[in-house]
Amino acid sequence: MKRRNKVLAMSLAAAVAATGLAGCGGSGGSNGSGDPNAPLTVAIWDGGQQAGLQEILDAFTESTGIKTQLQVIEWNSYWTLLEAGASGGDMPDVFWMHSNEAVKYMSNGILLDITDKVAASTVLELEKFPEDLKAMYQWEGKTYALPKDMDTIAVWYNKTLFDEAGIPYPDGSWTWDEFYEIAQKLTKDDGSVYGFAANPSNEQDTWMNIVYTMGGCVLNDQGMSGFDDPKTIAAMEFIDQMVHTVMPPASTMSETGTDVLFGSGKVAMISQGSWMVAGFKDNEYIAANADVARLPKDAATGRSISLYNGLGWAASAGTKNPEGAYQLIEWFATKDMQQKQAELGVTMAAYEGVSDQWVNNTDKFDLSPYLEAMDDVVFRPATKSTLAWWNPMVEELKKPWNGEEDMATACANITAIMNEKIAEEN
Repeated sequence: MKRRNKVLAMSLAAAVAATGLAGCGGSGGSNGSGDPNAPLTVAIWDGGQQAGLQEILDAFTESTGIKTQLQVIEWNSYWTLLEAGASGGDMPDVFWMHSNEAVKYMSNGILLDITDKVAASTVLELEKFPEDLKAMYQWEGKTYALPKDMDTIAVWYNKTLFDEAGIPYPDGSWTWDEFYEIAQKLTKDDGSVYGFAANPSNEQDTWMNIVYTMGGCVLNDQGMSGFDDPKTIAAMEFIDQMVHTVMPPASTMSETGTDVLFGSGKVAMISQGSWMVAGFKDNEYIAANADVARLPKDAATGRSISLYNGLGWAASAGTKNPEGAYQLIEWFATKDMQQKQAELGVTMAAYEGVSDQWVNNTDKFDLSPYLEAMDDVVFRPATKSTLAWWNPMVEELKKPWNGEEDMATACANITAIMNEKIAEEN
């Protein structure tokens, strides 16, 4: 990972030099230069949001006359193509930015600096967005993206399987210990149904919530690894117990995916982010059999903690239409368009108070637990080079998931990996 991150940083820096954008980190083309009528390519990675976002883009074109072309690119390919575009000078004009990648792109001058435009805006209400989310897309006093959305985590459960087992539906009152007991009852000896499912890569949407709810942490107050915290280790050992008693084999989950297992009736419960709702409501089986509950609580504190994150709308510093690109970013961040995003069921809005409309976008599920989760949230852990330690962390966790290593050893190894990588970036 060290070599890959250095190569990426070098390639991004090279892109700045090769495309003559060395000054873009300061001005970012936000002075309105370029062709204000040039069409804008817009890139995202979630096809479930395509229809709603297209409607918002159509309204933007009607209002401004600027044409847009929406491209949906699969998650892994998205970052590969974005990196290649940065190196080759052929990036989309406007695109989603993620907390995993934000610092890399901001610090290398690849994103349009929108600081002055945001400061001069008469339509933005930035005080209505979460501070952590705004700060994620700022670098050295400059702003490079505006919040698109925010997400929380909730439990999805199969009502049919609960009914067959004679178990009352979850109502948000359970502790994690009670959750585990129910998952045991729902797990069938013949392997036809399991109580729960989670992969090591289901971090924000599954096991990290348990860690924080039980008093542990992924990053401590000093910004170093929290995997040597006794409470973190205890939470991870609790998760390990569930992995080996109420979940499908790790190989099955990695090959099929927990959402697919849930959507085929093989798993009674999963925890998932609000970003999955658009896809779940279009799944006939899930729509007919599932509903949503708040994440369980810690028995000692009574807290139910959900991690939250949010995407940002960013633009390429090399866009031919910097003025139009900023207008589109601003358009998405206005109260009206944040509310429209919620009403269309695209996903929860980042703007305070409008996600009530998102809850009401479908009558197939009770989505209120996602809003209730906002009562006690922790921002998704991130550092300057998150993926430098995040990916090795996930790889190390595959070992206890596969029965190749005990969880305490994995936590010790993750601590060493994280602290080395974080020390390097500092």
